[in-house]
Amino acid sequence: MLRDLPKTGIVVPCYNEAERLPAQDYARFAARWPQVSFCFVDDGSADDTERVIRETVGSLPGRHSVMALGHNYGKAEAVRAGIRHLCGATDCAFVGYWDADLSTPLGEIPRFLEAAELRPQVRLLCGSRIRRMGATIERHPWRHYLGRAFATAASLALRLPIYDTQCGAKLFEANLARKIFAEPFISRWLFDVELIARTVALLGRSRASAAIFEVPLETWHEGSGSKVAPWAYLSAPRELLCIYLRYRTALE
Repeated sequence: MLRDLPKTGIVVPCYNEAERLPAQDYARFAARWPQVSFCFVDDGSADDTERVIRETVGSLPGRHSVMALGHNYGKAEAVRAGIRHLCGATDCAFVGYWDADLSTPLGEIPRFLEAAELRPQVRLLCGSRIRRMGATIERHPWRHYLGRAFATAASLALRLPIYDTQCGAKLFEANLARKIFAEPFISRWLFDVELIARTVALLGRSRASAAIFEVPLETWHEGSGSKVAPWAYLSAPRELLCIYLRYRTALE
């Protein structure tokens, strides 16, 4: 395990998280790892999320930030706004995003950074919810099998052997992030797939294959109160097709 982490910024997109934001987990992590700063982005919540995240930031040691978008733009734009803020306001070597409910525990962040240190060519690290011996991956069976079917389709579209595109834990080398998040995404729900497609378009297929690394998570749990509406699953094939058509030249 790394003793000293490189400066890292983590965007936490929040939508109606007032009742389930684990503030104490953020406080404990921030006290132990002051090199990591958080940017909480309130994506137009209808509850007290903005107040809760401001109180959370006020209780954290170190420099952290809050952004309030004022309208519900969706996770893709919330993450993009936070990443652009971190890239412009900090000197972080890595930036990324993490689900607010900490389905992926914050303790995985040092493991991501250790994987990056061991592999200097890696510029994008993706959490991967691989169910295996020695790991605690708790997921509803129907979501697991639906996720496996979608991941197979995404892998075929991207022509990359990616196991898990949709895990809400990703980390980017900051210079790459500036380019990936420069423009809005065409996809509202599948921007995780689109950002991988953008990486291929920016770096080329061979370089992207070496630059992307999936980190097998040690722990992941299914959070309650999912923000993904049922109709989003129905729109996934259409959005995946749109991503493929938009980046087809790079992907072929």
